[in-house]
Amino acid sequence: MSKVRLGIMGFGEIGRHIYRLCMEDDMFEVVAISDYGKPEILAYLIEAEVKGRIKVTIEDGNFINSSAGRARMVTGGKPGDIPWDIFDVDVVIDATGIFKHKKDLENHLKAGAPHVLLSTLPAEEIDRIVVMGVNDHTIDLNDRIVSAGSATTNATALMLKFFNERFGVDYAMLTTVHSYTSDQPLRDKAGIDFRRSRSAAENIIPNETPTPRWIPYILPEFKGRIEGTALNVPIPNGSLLDLTTVFRSKDVTVDLVNELMYEAAAKLPDLIQVAEDPIVSSDVINNRHAVVFDKLATMKSQGRMFKTLVWYHTALAQACRILDVIRTYHLLQEKTQKGGAQ
Repeated sequence: MSKVRLGIMGFGEIGRHIYRLCMEDDMFEVVAISDYGKPEILAYLIEAEVKGRIKVTIEDGNFINSSAGRARMVTGGKPGDIPWDIFDVDVVIDATGIFKHKKDLENHLKAGAPHVLLSTLPAEEIDRIVVMGVNDHTIDLNDRIVSAGSATTNATALMLKFFNERFGVDYAMLTTVHSYTSDQPLRDKAGIDFRRSRSAAENIIPNETPTPRWIPYILPEFKGRIEGTALNVPIPNGSLLDLTTVFRSKDVTVDLVNELMYEAAAKLPDLIQVAEDPIVSSDVINNRHAVVFDKLATMKSQGRMFKTLVWYHTALAQACRILDVIRTYHLLQEKTQKGGAQ
């Protein structure tokens, strides 16, 4: 099987998680990284964030070298700045979290990238948003600009898929209780939004989530049937999806919901896990699952309304899903080429 040559633009938390994951997987080779940071500092962060359990080296001043590949460090501020064709990349991962419009992402293609994988949700429609275990069977090799959603979107879509198939869901409402992000100030500082100008380290901050907007693109049956909001909380890692669903039948019980999630975890063991212990946010740090279902938290109202809790390590879970999506496209491409050769 041929290796997938990756270019990464934006070497923040998700970008570095992707790099470390590639060190464990022979399918991927990181050949170029675009970031403003100094190579020696970025290499230091790769090691420091995992307490030095892995080692990378700097070669010739601008190459980061490890089992993930020999990656050239280049400086580029926006899509189109980096001539990706020079590096013979197969996929560019835009992990900046900034460029979400199709016209911006198309500049990666113009600069020689055969395919672009967005690390978060887009600002407008692109070729496809892929959630593993939900709609990955719909992918097409003609897709060129793809998103792997977000950690919240992956968790929500997986839960709604199984709930709707088994019980039928009339409506859903979500709150993502999200660890603070790198674009939030640690002290009060004037920004473009009143609440997000307040200290991330000191406050629970109400925020918006784009997940409800995009769920109907992944699960069309939920058009007009899902809403949601977000709370950013003063912890660095470990997030929570608080999902409220109204089922079609009054006969659904807490036990039936929990049993369903055990079945889901058996079907998709790499994506879904059931937590039987009374866990808290720090317990899911370094957990790679898209869904860590909190069995002890399932609640039912007197009618048809249920509340369920799902945990996830936001950046790491999303980095895993990004590589899962790239792997899925690559395997389809190899299967298609093999079939054509026969």
